[in-house]
Amino acid sequence: MKLWDKGYDTDRFTEEFTIGKDKELDVMLAKADVLGNMAHLKMLHKIGLMDETDLRKLEQALREIYADVEKGNFKIEDGIEDVHSQIEYLLTEKCGEAGKKIHTGRSRNDQVLTDIKLFTRAEMLKVLDYTGTLFRVLLKKAEENKAVLLPGYTHLQIAMPSSFGLWFSAYAESLADDLLMLKAAYDMVNTNPLGSGAGYGSSVALDRQMTTDLLGFDDLAYNSVYAQMQRGKMEKNVLFALAAIATTLGKMAADVCLFSCGNFGFIKLPDQYTTGSSIMPHKKNPDIFELVRAKCNRLQTLPGQMAMLCANLTSGYFRDMQLTKEIFFPAFKELTDCLLISTAVLQEMELNTGILKDERYKYLFTVEDVNDLVTAGVPFREAYREIGMKVQKGAYAADTQRTLNHTHEGSIGNLCLDRIEVKFKRHTWNYTKVLDAEKALMD
Repeated sequence: MKLWDKGYDTDRFTEEFTIGKDKELDVMLAKADVLGNMAHLKMLHKIGLMDETDLRKLEQALREIYADVEKGNFKIEDGIEDVHSQIEYLLTEKCGEAGKKIHTGRSRNDQVLTDIKLFTRAEMLKVLDYTGTLFRVLLKKAEENKAVLLPGYTHLQIAMPSSFGLWFSAYAESLADDLLMLKAAYDMVNTNPLGSGAGYGSSVALDRQMTTDLLGFDDLAYNSVYAQMQRGKMEKNVLFALAAIATTLGKMAADVCLFSCGNFGFIKLPDQYTTGSSIMPHKKNPDIFELVRAKCNRLQTLPGQMAMLCANLTSGYFRDMQLTKEIFFPAFKELTDCLLISTAVLQEMELNTGILKDERYKYLFTVEDVNDLVTAGVPFREAYREIGMKVQKGAYAADTQRTLNHTHEGSIGNLCLDRIEVKFKRHTWNYTKVLDAEKALMD
């Protein structure tokens, strides 16, 4: 079944080539398509293009399809090219001639774009929630372990004293900044393209503000040409936001892999989150975080792939856009899986509280000793040379049990966790309007 059918058959290979992975990926749009259809038919009724009887029949049919989607029972049948055709087919099967009215005033272009925006919005809210969960775990671990010291490194060389509190809260604040990009991308997503048609509007007197309100969008994508130009641009911007979170998560995963290895031994991963070796019985491998690192690296390539896919396209729709789904749709699960598993492991991993007892970390305190001399009135360059010469001659001895006095904002002794939390909350947003709108639409 093809909406554009004109009485001739398409070459089989042409059909397979042009459909591609759409049937597989389109199932992910089923819920969004039902919501878009529900808002559209209510609008058609308001402007006089659908009578009350047809409205009620179609509303009930859409609720039934929605329930099947929620239960995981929805599928695209053989011979039907995409989710939109499948749902229209079901509506026509359930409601007869009324089902054929549902596409009035729409193009496949604005229908697909609306569905993708609704799908993306829902997935971005999951990312927001899962990022928030990880953030809170990191902040809690930072508070609990703010006095537990560990070596800081630059160039993978021993540098200065750090702490687990400083380490955990570094990634917490990084996530807070990542939300800036996520929110910016979300604001673009949460605008309504329905009614833009194939990019040139419609002679039907559509009420676009009504569908905007019904679907919980914050605003319209006003210009009908630009509404369609958002395809590809929107996905790229969202992927940049996901890549930002992936960058933070991937770097943290790399730290965990390093910290858990035998030569460091800063942390111990729970047994249930490690794997073993087929030949070496002592091995407990950090496979989870190696895969998190790899998946997050892959996620960071996606904005570039999307940019290349959409490069040099003029205004108006092109079939190139179909391939955006293959890059875009799986990215959300890839990232949310990484967020969920990382959160689970971080909550249970054990920290080594006696790291600095090891002799190898004695040079960790050279800067402290320099600062002590400076505080006593010695010029910095002289103090630096004095301590440096002791190290060079093998005469340096440090008090590794000394009390550290770091007081400035963001230091070991003043983590500013409350301010980091404020920053995170400032960069997040309330989405009850969206949930309320969708619930009201399907009631």
